[in-house]
Amino acid sequence: MNLNYKIISMKKKQFVVFLFMTSVICFQGQNQEIKNDFLGEFKVGFRIQKTQKLYWENGLTVDFTSPKILKSRLHLGVSYVSSRFGSAMGTNAIKQDNFLVSAGYFFRHQKKLQPFTRFNTGFFSADYESEIFDVLPNTALLLSVDAGFSYQFNAPITLQISTGYNINTGTGSNGPGTLFPVFYQLSLYYTLFK
Repeated sequence: MNLNYKIISMKKKQFVVFLFMTSVICFQGQNQEIKNDFLGEFKVGFRIQKTQKLYWENGLTVDFTSPKILKSRLHLGVSYVSSRFGSAMGTNAIKQDNFLVSAGYFFRHQKKLQPFTRFNTGFFSADYESEIFDVLPNTALLLSVDAGFSYQFNAPITLQISTGYNINTGTGSNGPGTLFPVFYQLSLYYTLFK
């Protein structure tokens, strides 16, 4: 008797969960335009970065914008670029990693060609690999600005090219010696939703 009661009680709970999920799905289906209006654009892509007179660094990048945030003019991003996927791949070049969070302002946001400027901050780390270099600084806070152009193709592809400047650099004694000031970036994005 007790076992049958548990089975019936369990079936009732499953039925209530099923009804709840169905109603949520139906509600989202009716309000799809409102939801997408807030979401805006979400892009993922690859970034190629060249530090002037030093390394090639490659990695991943994510870009988000919404019509609710400055009418899609403000883009928020997260990036990871590393010489591990560039100059240090298969060589004895210093392995350095850049973790960045960015906020960019895009002009002419409804056009295909959009000039932009961006502020980046994050963390820099260099792996010198040998204990002999442990006395040298190998980490730094990143602060940089860059400006360039973004082009949106008819397909869900966006190409960005920019030139940037690291505000804080290192000399090897007061910061990592491989953190140079000028860099160039080429980013290729795929739009996941718009």
